[in-house]
Amino acid sequence: MTIASSTLRQLTLVALTTLACAAYAQTAFPAAATQAQARYQRDMAVCNSGQSNQSVATCRREAASALDEAQRGTTGSNPAQYQNNALQRCAVHQGDDRVVCEARITNESDITSGVQAGGVLRQSTTVTPEQ
Repeated sequence: MTIASSTLRQLTLVALTTLACAAYAQTAFPAAATQAQARYQRDMAVCNSGQSNQSVATCRREAASALDEAQRGTTGSNPAQYQNNALQRCAVHQGDDRVVCEARITNESDITSGVQAGGVLRQSTTVTPEQ
């Protein structure tokens, strides 16, 4: 009888913990979902107005993809992850080209950004002596 009583108490504790976590999740994430939906509506308004630098179909697809990512919780500005991704793209280069590529990513001085630039443009100048 004590084993059944102990098991019942454990199951009750697990059920209450699960309910508490579910209640917290429902109160914590609606704000993020509301923000994502509002962002989607703004993005779609820009797409439909023709003010984006993309075709309407591409703009709408990007807006829908951003909403999907936000709903999955996989978006967010994580500068370290962005830099790691950029450095991984340098892995296709060999030798000096790879060194120069990595220097562009880690050097913050020559960066241009903006909508017209299409994102972030990184520029570096390499001086090569005459041979």
